[in-house]
Order: sequence, then structure tokens, then C-alpha cells
Amino acid sequence: MSAFDDLLAFQRQTEALSSIAERLGWDQETVMPRGATEQRAEEMAAIEEVLHDRRTDPRLGEWLAAAEPRDEVETRIVELIGRDFTRASRVPARLASELAKTTSLAQGIWAEARANEAPEDFLPTLDQVLMLKREEAAALADGGDPYDALLEDYEPDTTATEIAQVFDAMRPRLVALREDVLGAEFQPQSLAGHFPQETQLRLARTCATAFGYDWTRGRMDMAVHPFSSGRWQDSRITTRVFETDPFNCIYSTIHEVGHSSYELGIDPDYAFTPLGRGVSMGVHESQSRIYENQMGRGRAFTGWLFNRMSDAFDGLNITDADAFYATVNRVTPGYIRTESDEVQYNLHIMLRFDLERDLISGKLDTSDLVEAWNARFLKDFGVAVDRPANGVLQDVHWSVGLFGYFPTYALGNVYAGCLNAAMREAVPDLDDALGQGDGGPGVEWLRENIQRHGGLKRPRRLIEEATGSPISPDPLLDYLEEKFARIYRL
Repeated sequence: MSAFDDLLAFQRQTEALSSIAERLGWDQETVMPRGATEQRAEEMAAIEEVLHDRRTDPRLGEWLAAAEPRDEVETRIVELIGRDFTRASRVPARLASELAKTTSLAQGIWAEARANEAPEDFLPTLDQVLMLKREEAAALADGGDPYDALLEDYEPDTTATEIAQVFDAMRPRLVALREDVLGAEFQPQSLAGHFPQETQLRLARTCATAFGYDWTRGRMDMAVHPFSSGRWQDSRITTRVFETDPFNCIYSTIHEVGHSSYELGIDPDYAFTPLGRGVSMGVHESQSRIYENQMGRGRAFTGWLFNRMSDAFDGLNITDADAFYATVNRVTPGYIRTESDEVQYNLHIMLRFDLERDLISGKLDTSDLVEAWNARFLKDFGVAVDRPANGVLQDVHWSVGLFGYFPTYALGNVYAGCLNAAMREAVPDLDDALGQGDGGPGVEWLRENIQRHGGLKRPRRLIEEATGSPISPDPLLDYLEEKFARIYRL
């Protein structure tokens, strides 16, 4: 066997073990007994120790140095294993294990604190997570910017400075559009009524099927915070239900189908290699957001959904498909990021991006986080946070140590804007299919141009080759301004 063959065989086992660890995380957030938290933390720490040992095994350095890749695929595999080897070697095994254990415990503590509206019960644990992430960031940065070092895990080849420039360019147009929309004379009607859980879940499954979700390789469960998990032949989705708001369940489901379909759409030859996963969280988010918004919240699909919901719930207080489309896209100054309309969503991300950069740099301490969050939210949204679950406790990310993750949500929207413009040109009859409850033509275009490549191409190259244009926030902003000007009769 060649050095590359040895490298690939070793990596195959590492990828399998990583997938097992991910499955443990899925179990913890869905069906694990609440009393098993401490045991699961020990299990996660143990498997992380094994993974860290493998990712820093000295033989990797020898194989990487001797490997002679023969084509683009093998070259990229060597590049990605080498990157992970370098990064893992900078993090002490003790720190990797402690992070896995602490974040596993923190996740349950966050969920309890959120349910009890008690940030004081969570902040000491968050402080432990933050101290560990600061230590990890310093080790990974190797003298560079600590936040950039964390960002590399989620959006390679991008810096916080570059992201801040994109956000600065987006903010004025988003704020101006929000002001125009909220000040418009016409305001869509809100959906009202009682929507039973089981009926919502049946409808959510119907919507997942409409967007091509492969139920032979997936499943849907309930979680406090919706997510998807898994890859290759097993990628699962979760959703949540509020019986006064069926849109929360339906669009969370479609969003997670986008994530899961990305993983299931990757070339099967890449399974158990570094190519067998989404190339970045920004690209991942582009898939979930284009499924949810540009396709799922468009006039064509909402027309189909209106009929399905009217039948499922024995009528709605919204009486026609055009009014329903406006209701689905209603802009309100709400608190929750995952329930936010398209106009304001990115403003939520900008808030979190600035706060977590300050947390990692030490400019902000966890003891001051609630006050900082509430003040920034009031400044950005003009509304005072009414309770912690609608404020600093609403997201799971910091509890599980995902610092550097949040900005990829907004980058995903930017990528989705670029992809949507290209997809609409390439698939001119897409709305005809969506109007029949069939997202297949759009899904197939995304699978061919994005999903099947997995980690083969760097994020920027992947998006630019798919669209034939440089990445820019303009297509997203143009789409939002045109869409909401029509809805709000501006």
C-alpha cells in the first residue's frame, strides 16, 4: 500500500468514529433520558480523547509528507487531512476532552435555564465554556487572531474582518427596507387559531417529502432547538411545535431538510473521507435557507401550502392564497432568530457576531452578557427583550461551544441569494413545479451544482462556479427589496 492508501484507511476509521460521536449528540438532544446527562458527558469526553489521539497520531505527519496524490480528489483529501492534523496538534488532549465533557453538560443546563427563564443558572457554566474556548482559540491561532482561528472550523478561508465588511455593506439596505415595510399602510394579517401537534407534524412530513427528503436514510424527531445530524446514509432532522404557530414547525422542517439533503446528496464515493461532508457552514446554510425561503416562502409554494393547511386544519382565518403568501412573509419586530422574517434575520446574526467576538477577545464577560444583549437588541430592533428565553437564552450554540458559527448563517443567506439568481435562470419552470408541491427541479439543480461536490471545492470557488459570478450580497438584497416591496405595496 502507498502512503496515501495508508492515510485513507486510517482516516476512514476516524470519520466513522466522528459519525458515532455525532449520533450521540443527536440522541442527547432528542430521546436520551434526562437523567443520563452526566453519563453522556463522560461518553462524549472518552470518544473525543480517542478522536484527538487519532487526529494527532504522528503517523499522519509521515503519511502526509510521503503521500503522492494522483488527481484533484486525492489532492484535496490530503489538504483537508493535513489542515485537521495541524489544527488538532495545536490543541492539548486534555483541553479537547474537557471541552467535550463541559459542552455536553452545558447543553442540558442551558435547556433547563431556558425553560425556567433563569440565565443565572446557566451563565456560570457558559463562563466555563468560554474560558475553554478562549484557550482553544489561542492555541489554534498560533499568534494570529483568536476569533479567526475559531471561524476556520466553520467557514475556512474567511476572516472576521471580511465578514464585518460584508455586514457593514448589508446593514443600511436591510434597515431601510425594514423601516419601509413596518411603516407601510398595508400590513398582512396574522395567522390565528389552534393547530394540534400531530397535525402539524404530519404536514411537516408532507413538506419534507415535497423537497425530496429521503425517508429511507433519514427520520424526523422533536428537539428544543431544531437541527440536522448525520451524513452519508443516515442524516436526520428535528423540528419543534407550538400549537399557536404552525409556521414554526413547517419552516423549521424545510430548513433542516435543506441541511440534511446536502449531506445525503454528496457523491457516495466520498463517504468516510473528509470530502464526505458539507464544505463549510456558510455553504450548508445556503442550502437550508434557499429551501426554506426562496423556494419555501415563495408565492408558488405557499399557494400549494395554503390548500394543504386549509384542509389539514379545517379552514384558516386567512381566506385566499395571496393573503396567505403575505402572512407567511409577514415582517414583525420579534425576538427569536429562528422565527425571524427574511428582512430582519441577518440583523439578528450581526448582533450575535459582534457579541461573540467581544466574548472571545475578553472585551465582554459572561456576567455582563445579558445586559449587553438586551441593550444591543433594543438599539437594533427598537424593542425591549421581555424575557431571557426570548433573549440571551434563545440559542443553543454558545452552550455547546460553537463560537464562530453564527456569522455563517448570514453568509449562507448571501450565498443563497447568489444561487437563487442562477437557479431561476437555469430552471425557468421552477415555480410551476413548486406550485404543485414539487421542489424537485430546484433540488436537482442544487444537488448537481453544490451538494454532490461535498468538500471537494473550497467554499468561494464552489459558489462562484455554480453561479458564474463573484460572491456579492447584492443578489440577496435585490431579491429582498423586490419581494417585500410587492408584498407591502411600497
